[in-house]
Amino acid sequence: MEFASIKALLAAYQSGELTVADYLRQQWRAAHNDQNNCWISLIGESRLEAFIFDLSHYSPADKPLYGVPFAIKDNIDLAGLPTTAGCPDYAYEPSDSAFVVAKLIEAGAVPLGKTNLDQFATGLVGVRSPYGACKNSIDPNYVSGGSSSGSAVSVALKQVLFSLGTDTAGSGRVPAAFNRLVGMKASKGLLSCSGVVPACRSLDCVTLFAHSVEDIQTLLPIAGQYDEADSYAREKLPAPINAAGGSGKLRIGVPKKAQLAFFGNHVFAERFEKAKQDFSALGAELVEVDFQDFLDAATLLYQGPWVAERYAAIQEFFEADASRCLPVIQTIVGGATEHSAVDAFKASYQLQAFKKRCDKQLSELDLMLTPTAGNIYTIAELEANPIELNSNLGYYTNFMNLLDYAAVAIPDASSDGGMPFGITLFAAAGSDDKLLQIARCFESQQPLSTEEQGMMTVAVCGAHLEGLALNHQLLERGASLLEKCQSAAAYKFYALAGDGPARPGMVRVEEGGQSIAMELWQLPQARVGDFLEGIPAPLGLGKVELADGRWVTGFICEAIGVAGATDISEFGGWRAYLDSLN
Repeated sequence: MEFASIKALLAAYQSGELTVADYLRQQWRAAHNDQNNCWISLIGESRLEAFIFDLSHYSPADKPLYGVPFAIKDNIDLAGLPTTAGCPDYAYEPSDSAFVVAKLIEAGAVPLGKTNLDQFATGLVGVRSPYGACKNSIDPNYVSGGSSSGSAVSVALKQVLFSLGTDTAGSGRVPAAFNRLVGMKASKGLLSCSGVVPACRSLDCVTLFAHSVEDIQTLLPIAGQYDEADSYAREKLPAPINAAGGSGKLRIGVPKKAQLAFFGNHVFAERFEKAKQDFSALGAELVEVDFQDFLDAATLLYQGPWVAERYAAIQEFFEADASRCLPVIQTIVGGATEHSAVDAFKASYQLQAFKKRCDKQLSELDLMLTPTAGNIYTIAELEANPIELNSNLGYYTNFMNLLDYAAVAIPDASSDGGMPFGITLFAAAGSDDKLLQIARCFESQQPLSTEEQGMMTVAVCGAHLEGLALNHQLLERGASLLEKCQSAAAYKFYALAGDGPARPGMVRVEEGGQSIAMELWQLPQARVGDFLEGIPAPLGLGKVELADGRWVTGFICEAIGVAGATDISEFGGWRAYLDSLN
């Protein structure tokens, strides 16, 4: 059986139509039979069976990614498999999985293995690998896009349902465009880079590939948890801009026609014009902007001193014996020695000037729309002219991390049967959720809205607390933790009877009440309905009084529901009660 969405797979598990053991074994065999050079290494059969056994203690209701297979770009650590970064002589055995990998496994996802990439994540083509050129999923004569080539193609071929890549210059977007996928390059610092071999450490982002925007919306809150150990992680991001004019329409910037580049691909040029028309038809106001500062900023990535970061990432290995790297990597990384610290400072001043002007343009828009790549090349064409054609593929992508923007790459709406063409939506850091909402409207051809998504505060006291069994129900709806707090000393607290994850019930009383430990979570109002729908009796949402006198919406329990329950008020909270059981 094949699935193209996480929701469909989980529904099949839940209905009993499919078992997690049968599906994961099927996908593991499909990965072993891959003909596109997607994989560098795969987990062994015994480890696969260990994942299946672990999942037998849970159900799809317990874990949001229960039994969902995924792939990991081989510059991201997975304990038990070597990390090669596309260079066999560089390989090492990590003792721990990368932070983001660990969070996905905790949520029930199962990694099948490590995928092919342009060596040391240097390239946008997918052919710079000693493990073979990763072939495009639609036509194997064409490049798959890099550097996250294997990650994208393994999803496109439905060997896995999602994958992790990385993006410094466009590696989480170009492969998505060339394989009809959604590629999410979130704001820098949103997804942890702990356990990732750096390319340019100050710019790198871990990325997500999936078949739909909805799947990315499911994955992002799980993968994007804050990692205190990552010095580049950002605990809080800026609020997104809403620049709708008097018409109430979304203002979408597009480059002036003279600044668009398709490198001779007239079909892609026509398809971008069609994409612009599609956005207009959905209710957007398109605004032509001067794109030159974005393009000039992009040139700094490879023509400026930032290439020295690539040298710094592998300096000891490279200086010991550069011949262990592919010739094209030797040329690019070796060029870093031409740059001085003075060059780096001068370029940083240039970049800051570009950013100020680009930010000013973005402040008057809701987002920007560009092609993801202006052309696509055959593997033979690329190998004959590796530097120039690779540079062409970065025309619309190389500036993104330098300028600190968030971006989502999505397929266009064309069904002409040609090679895939993709578009990118981008905006300032912190716009991730907004970009995904707009991308989802385009994907489903639904009218665009300028209304801000309202937020609602919900107090939780049990299994929905951070890190506990049902917390994923908040995370997958885009909720974020606001604060830890205490209820007023007016409640009895019970451990309810019944199957499934253990649950507490809070009942307000006139006498003999206790103060109960709680957390306040901010939840999009649009997701409150389906969140409430999943709350079983005797629980529900009502008003809860906090110790500081505030009244907030939170979990309450019908008095009749505590019949047969255990009074655990003395513990003062659910965590303390659970600790007492251990």
